[in-house]
This record gives sequence, structure tokens and C-alpha cells, in this order.
Amino acid sequence: MADLDAVLAIELLSFSNPWHASTFQGEIQNDGISFPMVAFDRALKRIVGYIMVWKIQDDVQINNVAVHPDFRRSGVGEAMLRDVLDWARAAGGVFVSLEVRLSNASARALYEKLGFRLLAVRKNYYTKPDEDALVLGLDLKE
Repeated sequence: MADLDAVLAIELLSFSNPWHASTFQGEIQNDGISFPMVAFDRALKRIVGYIMVWKIQDDVQINNVAVHPDFRRSGVGEAMLRDVLDWARAAGGVFVSLEVRLSNASARALYEKLGFRLLAVRKNYYTKPDEDALVLGLDLKE
């Protein structure tokens, strides 16, 4: 919970329909299923990104990921995702899924680079603005 203020600040800068503090608190308290992680810049002594992950048996779901605008396109997002994928493999995960806005070309390119593939489209999944979500998946056994 100590990192919540920094995570909320990044959330507000990153999304048009941000999660509420209570949503993050629920994730933090959902011990055993939810695994929140932060990216910390040691030189600046601050959190520069975060990722919220669920692991239920061998299935992994990335629920939320964001990087502070000042640190985007610097490799922070890719490093966090690679760390999560390594963690998921080590923890016995076999499949990872996530949703991404159709218009989020930079995130989509990163996910594709990491091997995620299109599984489905969820119509009008997002709001503010209304937009479809692409459901992407990655088989960790490949």
C-alpha cells in the first residue's frame, strides 16, 4: 500500500477512465491471486511504472499496466512485461492474456514484439471514449 499514491498518479496520467484507489486496494488485498508489481528508478528514487497481474492456477491475466509519461519509450514497459513473463513461467504459468485498446498502437506493437497474438475482439469494452478491446494471448510453452 505504500506505493499506492505513486501508482495512482501514473494511472491518472495514463488513462481516460482510470481505476479508483479502491480498485487498486482490492487488488493488493487479493493475496494469492493478484500480484501487483512496480518499476522503480533507483537513481530518481521513484516509481516509474506498474503492472497488475492475476495468476489463477496456470493462467495469467495482465489487468493493468502503465508507465509514467516521462519514461515512456525508454524500455520500462518492455522490461516490466518481460519480468512478468519470466515470473509467470517460473511460477508455472502456461498462458498469458490481456486486453488493449484498439487505438493503442504503441502498446499493441510492444505486445506483438513479445509474441502476443490476437484472440478476440470485445466490442465497446472501453469507455471514455467507447472503444473495442483486442484480447491478446501468449502461450508460454512455445
